[in-house]
Amino acid sequence: MQLESTLTCPSCGHRFVETMPTDACQFFYHCKGCGTRLKPLAGDCCVFCSYGSVPCPPVQSNDRCCAPVPWLESRPGLPGAERHSA
Repeated sequence: MQLESTLTCPSCGHRFVETMPTDACQFFYHCKGCGTRLKPLAGDCCVFCSYGSVPCPPVQSNDRCCAPVPWLESRPGLPGAERHSA
């Protein structure tokens, strides 16, 4: 299982290598190039599945991927808003 994925920002094309969490989905990510807040595309569970070179660990292992928690998007100051448990 690969734990590093290269995220590519759809706004500016900036690429950055990140280590994927194994115990949570990462729903939001702020681009280090332009500051755009990335969130999963419709049907994807996390930013790694939408913008990464490697899908998240649950998808790699054919497990049920964590589902996004919709109310977190409207509460950015809440602990865990960037990463949430399955």
